Amino acid sequence: MNIKNIYENSNAIKIINKIDGHITNFTNDTRKRKKDSCYIGIKGENNDGNLFYMEAFKNGAKVVILDNYKENKNDLKYLEDNNKSIIIVSDTIKALGNLAKYKRSTFKSDVLAITGSAGKTSTKDIIYSVLKKEFKAYKTYGNKNNHIGLPLTILNMDEDSEILVLEMGMNHFKEISYLTSIARPNVAIITNIGTAHIGNLGSQENILKAKLEILEGLDKDGYLIINNDNQLLHNWYLENKDKYNIITIGINEQSDYLATDIKTDENTSTFKVLNKDYFVPVSGKHFVYNALMGIAVGNLYHEEYKSIYEGIKDFELSSNRMNIISRESNITIIDDSYNANYDSMSYAIKYLASLPGRKIAVLGSMFELGKYTEELHRKIGKLVVDEGIDILLTVGNEAKYIYEEAKGKIDAKHFSNNTAAIKFLKSIINEGDYILIKASNSMKFSEIVDALR
Repeated sequence: MNIKNIYENSNAIKIINKIDGHITNFTNDTRKRKKDSCYIGIKGENNDGNLFYMEAFKNGAKVVILDNYKENKNDLKYLEDNNKSIIIVSDTIKALGNLAKYKRSTFKSDVLAITGSAGKTSTKDIIYSVLKKEFKAYKTYGNKNNHIGLPLTILNMDEDSEILVLEMGMNHFKEISYLTSIARPNVAIITNIGTAHIGNLGSQENILKAKLEILEGLDKDGYLIINNDNQLLHNWYLENKDKYNIITIGINEQSDYLATDIKTDENTSTFKVLNKDYFVPVSGKHFVYNALMGIAVGNLYHEEYKSIYEGIKDFELSSNRMNIISRESNITIIDDSYNANYDSMSYAIKYLASLPGRKIAVLGSMFELGKYTEELHRKIGKLVVDEGIDILLTVGNEAKYIYEEAKGKIDAKHFSNNTAAIKFLKSIINEGDYILIKASNSMKFSEIVDALR
């Protein structure tokens, strides 16, 4: 994107030292060293990115966009001497969104947008892996799925990409609405409706309503792919199947893409769809659902069966999500420490239960559950017992409800911090153990994973 386009489409108030040129990259991180980039200063909870513009310049930025800046003569001389610009806007986050909208309007690539209470990232990873077998595809990297990350993904998409796969996250109403107005997807995908962020939204019905905001930006001839086994989505589908181009996937409910003959072992899953065999390099029925989404997308874009099969077979999970780590001492760590809600934690526990050997669940607090906090943590505790997990270790105030529900029924202990849990865990590990590590990201359970490596 050239600097003139950036100035004209960011609702700029002023540009200091107007220059010509082309921008190769957009970032809100001054540490990202890249020549001819555009740095967007965003005020966060702890730091004001507007204050670090000079560091961005020194690391290669050609232009910076700021909403909190006082002009001075020293800066003007620096800009003139080094052929750089400062663009002043009233709100850098709005400017970022406006620039992404402009970029979206300039490319003909199809956009696929994925949301849901759980499985968004792994579904995105599978779909991307399928599509890149026959197309030049680009995807959301890491957890850049919010009002900052999604616009940055669009702005940094390779110019020759044919398909863009985006992940959309949300905590409140109108957040998906904003993201879909920027992305304007050709295909929308809803993995499921669960309990993530129920504390903010109040009910699963409200979560459904918030996720369905994705339809506001969907192309009028676009497609919606849904998990037909999810009760709320299934009921909505029955009421709306004549209003949209809807593709259904499922294991239980009759669907356009119905998985049969499902078999799982320690590290893999296999199944059939429409008399064709598929292989997933991860175990668990929830990954079968994710793979079904990939099959639906692959067929929608008329890919060959071989491409779809190999795309699913070759897909790689993003870090800290069901990452299987095998130690030399024959101990297996299931690193799912990136985040947790009731649905994803339930999936992980059921996967752990399917494995051989002694099963240890190290579980931490789940957040943003509001009045459902105690109820959902206790349900996890009951599930741990019902699934036959051998040892339960919990950390965090909310996770104590998991412990209370399981104590006296299985071997269970609660800890106030990660350090204490690590010390105890190291003292009891035996050869052949399988250890699941999962909690909300702010619990920093990656510390536990790192201590066990």
